[in-house]
Amino acid sequence: MIKREIQNSVESRLFKGKLIVIYGARQVGKTTLIKEIGKNFSDQEIYLNCDEPDIRELLKDTTSTKLKNIVGKKKLVLIDEAQRVKNIGITLKLFVDELKDVQVIATGSSAFELSNEINEPLTGRKFEYTLYPLSMRELSNEFGWLETNRLLEERILYGMYPDVVLNPSEKKNLLKELTRSYLFKDVLSYQGIRKPEILDKLLLALAAQIGSEVSYNELAGTVGIDKDTINKYLDILEKAFVIFRLHPFSGNIRTEITKMRKVYFYDTGVRNAIVSNFNALASRNDKGALWDNFLISEKIKMNSYLNNDAKTFFWRTSQQQEIDYIEEKDNNLFAYEFSWNVNKKKKIPLTYLKAYSTKESKIISTENYGKFLGIV
Repeated sequence: MIKREIQNSVESRLFKGKLIVIYGARQVGKTTLIKEIGKNFSDQEIYLNCDEPDIRELLKDTTSTKLKNIVGKKKLVLIDEAQRVKNIGITLKLFVDELKDVQVIATGSSAFELSNEINEPLTGRKFEYTLYPLSMRELSNEFGWLETNRLLEERILYGMYPDVVLNPSEKKNLLKELTRSYLFKDVLSYQGIRKPEILDKLLLALAAQIGSEVSYNELAGTVGIDKDTINKYLDILEKAFVIFRLHPFSGNIRTEITKMRKVYFYDTGVRNAIVSNFNALASRNDKGALWDNFLISEKIKMNSYLNNDAKTFFWRTSQQQEIDYIEEKDNNLFAYEFSWNVNKKKKIPLTYLKAYSTKESKIISTENYGKFLGIV
């Protein structure tokens, strides 16, 4: 097993009187993680898989007495895919309030579903984590930086899902199945999305525009639905850990773009599966956009796991001056331009540097991205 970066933090918060919730897309390794944590408790843990109908029924609309009977003398309760249980928030609240010697770890693959269920009843009663596909930091910890860096292009093309990384001979088939499975199973089942062909069109349109500003009006015209529905679909895709959005940074300059958004995929392998293109980067026109997507996604994982409270942006003016990625952290700004081609000279625009006091501004290439991700 590749050790996940949040494992030590989760373990340090066991038996602190609070529920631990781990969010994340399907197949990112949530089950593997909680079972690995459970190994430290041998016969003192119980695993409840809410994909099983009888387990869902057992935990639905229950009482503290019933929960005590379920748990018995166990000390650690692992509840997998908890979002599938009706009124799971009330059940988890009973665990925290009435079974004070028991630690519960719950996982959920759909943050919007699970968080809606638990936020109100569990205010002040939980620690929350998000588990993403594997990170370059985690791979480096397991295999060493030299080997991890050697396979950089492989990771950009095929992504970081555990099954894909650990079964390279089956990577294409695994990615295609993964994409079909979690996109349609988790996304189509919520909030009235009943037309797979619309989702197909939207994802293809988004995949074609990574690294570029996205117009909701143009997306609406391409997909054939109205702008408000586009925004709703994007919100669902974001909460289901398929995509994330970057907002423009602005403040002092009149010509700054303020209304456009950039949309990226949490996993570049999923993006490439959507467009059915796994060709080598040397022959691709989108290698720059893939590099941007890959680095920003990796930085988001890093910030989440290290509990860095950073706001993230891109910057652009109507004169086409731009910066790929900006972080605002502890009242400081950090500006980065990404360049796959180390021979292509890039600079941070002087217009930006004159307008904003920036703690760090750098060009990130294949030669120094390890430091950018806190690895070397």
